[in-house]
Amino acid sequence: MPLPFLTADRAFDEAADDAALPFDDRDHWRRPYRPGPWRVGAAALLLLLASYVLVAAVIIALTDSLGGAAICAGLAATVIVSALRLLRMGTWVSAHGLRRVAFLTTQTVPWAQVMTVRTTQQPVRWLGLPRTVQGQALVLVRRDQQAEGQRPLLTDRNADFLARYEAFNRAADSIEVWADEYRRTA
Repeated sequence: MPLPFLTADRAFDEAADDAALPFDDRDHWRRPYRPGPWRVGAAALLLLLASYVLVAAVIIALTDSLGGAAICAGLAATVIVSALRLLRMGTWVSAHGLRRVAFLTTQTVPWAQVMTVRTTQQPVRWLGLPRTVQGQALVLVRRDQQAEGQRPLLTDRNADFLARYEAFNRAADSIEVWADEYRRTA
């Protein structure tokens, strides 16, 4: 089974130095980095929990309690959908714009509305928790909003880049290249 999200970094690594955007189909939404080990580990634990809940649903169904089995199966389906959504979170780019996928929301910004995408030093949340530490953040500044109210697209302390500074720099650079390329044409 092909897993295209695992080949994101490889496409940038294998690209020629003169090709800033190594993808042929630029209309396709893609995340220009791999999901980090924290995010993949949390999703794996959720899927493990879902497997136990599904086994419990089968056992409950075998004891002729179909209502309880349906509740367990529904809970397992919710956990599976949550794990998949957790893996889908991040910043995605295409020729149409930039898309920030959060756990419950998705926000798409067309390139025409993008003023700049830049890396800044600022307090960032550690693994999405309320605790903040000093770190780097990739910030999107839109034409219709002030820079102070912007949430970071990526940080070097989130679940994708914690202790992976080179991967953060590569991802931030590639998103900045996408922004520079398409802001000129928009």
